Parts: sequence; structure tokens; C-alpha cells
Amino acid sequence: MLRVYQRPLLGTIVKPKVGLQPGEHSSVAYEAWLGGCDLVKDDENLANQDFNKFKDRFLKTIKAMEKAEKETGEKKAYMVNCTAETEAMKKRINFVQRHGGNYIMLDILTLGWSALQTARNISKLPIHAHRAGHAMLDRPKNKGFGMSMEVIAEFTRMVGADSLHIGTVVGKMEGSKDEVLHIEREMEEQQTKISRTNLGQRWYNMKPVMAVASGGLYPRLVPEIIKMMDKDVIIQMGGGIHGNRLGTRDGAVAARQAIDASIKGISLMEYSKTHQELRDTLRQW
Repeated sequence: MLRVYQRPLLGTIVKPKVGLQPGEHSSVAYEAWLGGCDLVKDDENLANQDFNKFKDRFLKTIKAMEKAEKETGEKKAYMVNCTAETEAMKKRINFVQRHGGNYIMLDILTLGWSALQTARNISKLPIHAHRAGHAMLDRPKNKGFGMSMEVIAEFTRMVGADSLHIGTVVGKMEGSKDEVLHIEREMEEQQTKISRTNLGQRWYNMKPVMAVASGGLYPRLVPEIIKMMDKDVIIQMGGGIHGNRLGTRDGAVAARQAIDASIKGISLMEYSKTHQELRDTLRQW
């Protein structure tokens, strides 16, 4: 969809996560896209608050996305958070489809599996699955209970989501290297499943899901992420872009430079000698 094949996708979340009005929200997104982000998404707890109404936010941000596409010559995507009670969710998804949206985001555990299936049934737009609330299931104090993130990930794939937060290993989100990389393999493998019913056997294919590494990431961590997860991953930074003292646009430039350097097999320090944004960023972090 984005015509990117030889590197990870770069995504960001508009920050601060609450408080911005629609015009401010779209302005931050625009700066991130201009700097080199492929994807911009809403935060998990931004839905339809009085200070940032869903429809107004979407229309302003999708317009900013289209402007950024013209100026950069790159395809961009906006993951707008459609999470709501099921009927309200359906109305929001339909609104996005009618007004040129190209990606939707859902807090899958807030919605529940049935509502997620409803979303998949009514839309062919890519679904970004945010795992907000997963710790209630996969990190119980009594380790004998709960549901592992691997199982949550498999259910998400079976329903038909297209991208899913899985953790980072090196960022702030808890999750062992073995667990995170196992989930990534489970999400990306081309699997043919067999379903046995009273009528015999039914074969079907499950499409792969793009892993999203998000949580506490910043440009210096990019080489480790790519070394572990290779290029088929969305590297997502919030504060790692917007918290850059260079500002959102150059923060995104630096993040994209870190990806380019890693794909080329060049160390960040070496690459930074000829890329000022990355050089200034490495001095910060």
C-alpha cells in the first residue's frame, strides 16, 4: 500500500496524547509526515473527547496527510482511532471510508473479539490493532492465570487485523526477547490451517500481520530493532520523535536516517557525520 519494500516502516503517535485540538493534532501529524514518517496514528485513549471530536480531527488530519503526500512524493497513512461501542464504531469506520481514509485503528481488547470481527466484516481498510489493556490478561500477579500475549496475537491474526503492537525488547514495554520474537514469527509466517467440521475438512490461509515495535524507542535503538526483527516491521516512536529538541519534523528526519543507516549496514555514528539531524539527535540520547 505504501510502496515500501526494502526497509521498515516508520510510524509515530501524535503527542501529547490528550489535550490537542483537531488543528493542532493535524499540524503535528503533518510535520511528522514531512520528516519521513510513513504512518501517523492516534493514541489509544484519544477517541471523541470534547476538545478533539472524531470527525473534525479525522477530516483535518487526512487533509494534512494528502498535502504531505504531494510535497514528499511518498504514500502516507493515518491510523484514526475508531474505538467505541459497536454501533458507534461502525458509524466511525463508515465515515472514514466515505471520506478518503486509508487505515483504521482499534483498541482490540477494549472492543472485544466480537466487535473486532464486526469491524473486519464491514471494512476492507487495514486495521491497526492496539493492545491497550493486555497487561490485565498476560501479566497477572498469579502466574498460573491469564492469557499470554502469544494467544492474543494469534486471535488477532485469525480475525484479520493487519498490524499489531508486540513489544520492543529494548524499549520500555515489558516482554522478553524470546516472547517478542516468537510473536513476530507467529505473525509473519505464511500459515495454512486445517479446520475439521462435521462436513469434513476445510482449508484456509491466514494472511500475515505486520509487527509493530513501539514503546520507549528513539533513533539510537533502531539498529537493535532491525537486527532482531529485520525489515518487515513498523518502528514506531512517540517521544523519540516529538521529544527531540530539533522538533517533530527533524525528529522524524533523524529517525528515518537511523533506519536508512541500519539497512545500509552503516553505524549510526558513521552515518551521522554526513547527516546533521541524526548527529544532533545522537548527542541528545
